[in-house]
Amino acid sequence: MTPFFRKAFAHLPKKNPRSHRSDGHSSANQASTSRRFDAKADHPRPSFQRYSLVLLLFLSCSISIGLSTRLVSAQSDGSTTDSNKTLRESTIEELKEKSQPTFALPSPPTKAPEIDAPPAGKYILEFNRSPVVGSRFSLRGIYDEARLGFTRPRDWQLKSVKALIRFRHSPALYATRSNLTVLINGVSVGSIPLKRQKGEIGNVLFNIPIDQLRNYNQITIAALQNNSPTCTQDPYDPSLWTEILPDSKIVFDFEPQPVSLDFNRYPYPIFDDLSLEPNQITYLLPKEIDDNWLTSTARFQASLGRLADYRRLKTSLVKSVKEVSGTGINRFSGNRLVIIGTPEQQPELKSLKLPLPVGNNKILDAKEKALPPDVGVLMLTTTPGNEGAVLVATGNGPEGVAKAVQFLVQSEDRQIGTSQAILVEKLEEVPTPASRDWPDYLPVEPTFKLSDLKTPYNQPIEDITVRGSDSPPITIDFRALPDDKFEGDNYMNLIYSYGPQINPKTSVVEVKLDGIALIGKKLTSIDGGTRESLRVALPSDNITPYSKIQVDFRLDARERRSCSKVTDQQLWGTLHSDTNFELQRTSVAKVPDLGLLKTGFPFAAPQDLSNTVIVLPKDPSSSVLMTLLQFTNRLGRLSKAESIQLSVYTKDSLPTEERSDHHLVGIGPQDKFPFPEIFSSGGFELKDFLTRQRSDSQIQTWSDHDGVIKEIISPWNKERVLLALSAQTDKGLEKVQDLLNQDPLFSQIKGDTVLISANSENPNIYQQNSYNMEFFKPKRQRQMEKPELTQQIFNFIIRSWLLLAPAIVAATLLSYGVIQFYLQKMARDRN
Repeated sequence: MTPFFRKAFAHLPKKNPRSHRSDGHSSANQASTSRRFDAKADHPRPSFQRYSLVLLLFLSCSISIGLSTRLVSAQSDGSTTDSNKTLRESTIEELKEKSQPTFALPSPPTKAPEIDAPPAGKYILEFNRSPVVGSRFSLRGIYDEARLGFTRPRDWQLKSVKALIRFRHSPALYATRSNLTVLINGVSVGSIPLKRQKGEIGNVLFNIPIDQLRNYNQITIAALQNNSPTCTQDPYDPSLWTEILPDSKIVFDFEPQPVSLDFNRYPYPIFDDLSLEPNQITYLLPKEIDDNWLTSTARFQASLGRLADYRRLKTSLVKSVKEVSGTGINRFSGNRLVIIGTPEQQPELKSLKLPLPVGNNKILDAKEKALPPDVGVLMLTTTPGNEGAVLVATGNGPEGVAKAVQFLVQSEDRQIGTSQAILVEKLEEVPTPASRDWPDYLPVEPTFKLSDLKTPYNQPIEDITVRGSDSPPITIDFRALPDDKFEGDNYMNLIYSYGPQINPKTSVVEVKLDGIALIGKKLTSIDGGTRESLRVALPSDNITPYSKIQVDFRLDARERRSCSKVTDQQLWGTLHSDTNFELQRTSVAKVPDLGLLKTGFPFAAPQDLSNTVIVLPKDPSSSVLMTLLQFTNRLGRLSKAESIQLSVYTKDSLPTEERSDHHLVGIGPQDKFPFPEIFSSGGFELKDFLTRQRSDSQIQTWSDHDGVIKEIISPWNKERVLLALSAQTDKGLEKVQDLLNQDPLFSQIKGDTVLISANSENPNIYQQNSYNMEFFKPKRQRQMEKPELTQQIFNFIIRSWLLLAPAIVAATLLSYGVIQFYLQKMARDRN
């Protein structure tokens, strides 16, 4: 400490401390200190004097602080208390003022509206509505199972549920040793013997316990089949079969309940993921259609597509609220009306019972003061007859309307919604994800683990165990990004374990890619294996955006019982989540290619759709608007992000920079198509007077009701594409809507142009021959985005590594020759 004090007080004069006077006790202390210093005057110590001075300063400060504290304490019951109290009160009042709501809302809040319950009834769910069933359920072998999933709607109070199973079986089955069992969520609800005569169809009705039903349910039909009174020698005998007919059904006897409308349940009831019927969404057309309404409606429809995922969604447009009232309501699924726009755009808002009043074409608060134009307003109400739900996204300006819709579009923001009315004052802007950040696809890193992939329920994959000698393979989605190109060596390092009591001669683990076997390995240890590994080479050309990897444990018991099916649940195999992958790939996409559109590429890159612009004709018709809704619905199903940022314009309002920097989608009939350049770019073209042209061939037709989808490289940016959804007539646009809406049709598109037509006025979507499709191959393709130079060099080295050594030798010899030439020339110049 002494050196510190020396430096700190070096500027002070080195004299007797008595020269620095203080009052009171400080003076007395200084005097006594002076006497001590005088007593030792014969041996003065300057450093000790400076140290004493510091102590005196500290002592003086302590005394001053103590006196001040006592003085404050003495006045604590006086005027100081009053001033402190006044200060606290003023601070509280300021906080109260700041905490007051910006707008006056109804107090107390109005009662939340309810949708009236329709009359009680019955609902029949037939098995053949599921694509899993198709034309039949087949059960084969000694023991087999078939499963079918179904939901329980939220607003149904079930009275009874019954399963009517229609079946027929092989006449070779022995009745006393063959039976059919029905299970609900793993709980048996009944069994019957398989004793029908040849060709006879059996009917049996099973009562399903209501308390066993959940939101998501599974009915399992299991068959035990034997063709001998003692035993069945061959478990794969083709005479062991039972078929469940597709007209089997589940019958619900239910009583609907009133539905209370509240945003804490959103998206229900606007969208019900437990509905047994397709959700029906109806949009109310505004008085005038502008870019703001188009963009907000398209974003909302895309968000519904994400919510729907694999579920069907029906969409329609109306010009009046009355069109969705009364007979337009489906009592099984309801009909939801969505109203987007300001009160001026949507004058029918006045006819609805809203929690916030509407006056002078403005949304008002409880004090009848108009809300600011940049505040979004969301409200839930019912149709005038209380039959259906109505969602209102409005505001007193286009900014407010856009903000209200964006609140529902952004998944994290809508989670905080509650009550029947929401005022959106501020909204956090969600950053755009990376162009190659696709959550449902493979990670972009060159090495990753199985746990980095997701299950269909969006959860990380964990260790998976299968049991039995006939266990199904473990299936994993292994979806490459649409523009992935795999090069070099790609590997899967499989890490697995298996149980004891297996037969090492006949038990194997097998890895398949899209059903094609890649490698197999014997399970050699009769005591079981723990965390064994297998390196699997993945074929570069066979990994696609739809690929699946299957790990199949084919387990056989070490000891079999004679003449009976072995009890095999002690046999098990486990796939560990730290199984890892090594991939070498680059980003390469050649366009035009409508096959890429099946994944949403390139319009879904990035996944918030911010790089996509949709353009419509001026004053778009209902057919054009419906095509817009079907396309954005499809884009929503094909993308996954925290927000949606696509934009929609009419032809006259499209900014030049938007046209140049974005992928473009044009929608409209040929005579009003916003980008006529696409019909003069070569290939298939639509022209005036129902004329068609392809290359140098040209025809004129009597009528043309075909839909056309065509993709070209954008004329304004070679790194972007232009997609046309067009036709000669509105009926042709309806065929485009059918293709976008129906998965079996959409999954077939390829080439650069698709023509689609129907074989009847009302085609059946469940029949494969209801539509005709023609595909045209592109004559020229272009790589849309080239990798960086370093990546190109690296890729070249990977592809040409066998030539690397000769190239190095050749370069060395060439350099040696050049050096020798210059050395000889320099030698000649010196001479």
